[in-house]
Amino acid sequence: MEVKPKIVIVGGGIAGVSAAEAARKASAKAKIIMLSKEPYLPYYRINLTRYLAGEVTNNELEIHPESWYKGRDIDLSLGTELSSIDLASKALVMRDGKSQTYDKLILTLGSYAYVPPIAGIDKPNVIVLRTRDDADCLLNNCQRASRFVCIGGGLLGLETAGALSRRGMEVALLEGFNWLLPRQLNRKASAILERHITKEGFTIHKGVKTKEIVGDENSTSVLLDNGNTIAADMIIVTTGIRSNIDLARAAGLSVNNGIIVDNTLKTSHPDVYAAGDVAEHKGIIYGTWGSSMTQGTTAGMNAAGQHVEFTGIPRSNMLKVLGYDMFSIGEIDPAIGSDEVIDGEMDGNYYYFLLRGNHLIGAILLGDIRPSVVVRKTLEKQVDCSEVLKAKKGVLEVLSFFKDAVKR
Repeated sequence: MEVKPKIVIVGGGIAGVSAAEAARKASAKAKIIMLSKEPYLPYYRINLTRYLAGEVTNNELEIHPESWYKGRDIDLSLGTELSSIDLASKALVMRDGKSQTYDKLILTLGSYAYVPPIAGIDKPNVIVLRTRDDADCLLNNCQRASRFVCIGGGLLGLETAGALSRRGMEVALLEGFNWLLPRQLNRKASAILERHITKEGFTIHKGVKTKEIVGDENSTSVLLDNGNTIAADMIIVTTGIRSNIDLARAAGLSVNNGIIVDNTLKTSHPDVYAAGDVAEHKGIIYGTWGSSMTQGTTAGMNAAGQHVEFTGIPRSNMLKVLGYDMFSIGEIDPAIGSDEVIDGEMDGNYYYFLLRGNHLIGAILLGDIRPSVVVRKTLEKQVDCSEVLKAKKGVLEVLSFFKDAVKR
């Protein structure tokens, strides 16, 4: 007999959409309700920088049109913000006072932009880029401001700087580390990336920290810890994210840096699941689009009565907007003496493969990232690469081996 629960999904990001889609596929008759705080149809948050750069339009940001939800009998409620969770009565209370009961609850509450405690950072012309409204705010300010500073040189900071530069703005990017993307790239790959992306026209300052946002009512400049100042009409903080766990903690769910989940994405309460940026699985909060999709799908299927498990996936990242593509997956630094590195640069592209115990454990592709699918499969399938190591093959031969190996 088919299980027909009322499944309520809180959050309109890709984890929530994936959960709704998977739950519907798993159960044709379950009642599925999605609650989203934002007033817009769920959209591709990872494409906000492309939207900022003018590469995609408002409509192209949307994951699905409204008809998609109606066609699958998914009740999508926009502009609905959750205020509290009552686990005992299985009820949700909204910010407007309305309530909603559930049989199974999936929390895809996402994350918020982390803003470090820098003096003056609360000025009105200091913003983050996390939502469509944030992107629209930046676009509106492009009409009035010309000098932008991005604090934080991670993926979001780089893409934001590139997008604003394409709009004709003067942009400075501040990175506290000594090279760009230290979590995704080694020093050599970072130098190659920087060599290409500086053609986008923005200025990169590495090894610097922001000491103060200077100005009276609005910021006028950024004071660095080395004593230098950079003029700024507007400042964008791109220093990472934190999980939205306050409501879960208040409800009594087990939380750490995220909501703690098991392999089925179940929380400490048997009828509550969590997925995406808010979920912490085996101590890891992935914070990536692909993992959020996978976790959302797992949570949706399980909430609808099936049993599937999420056992973890290699972390991977890609860079957009800058005209020079980047793909990074798994580990990037040798950790033990027996680790083997195979890398090479050719025709403006860079390939880096890290192997341990005859298996690929990490890779970096710069420029031509078309092999990323094959590389990912090689890593996830734990392909035996002893033949590559014995033959001391070059990067192109290694890629050819990967391609043949994943077909077997």
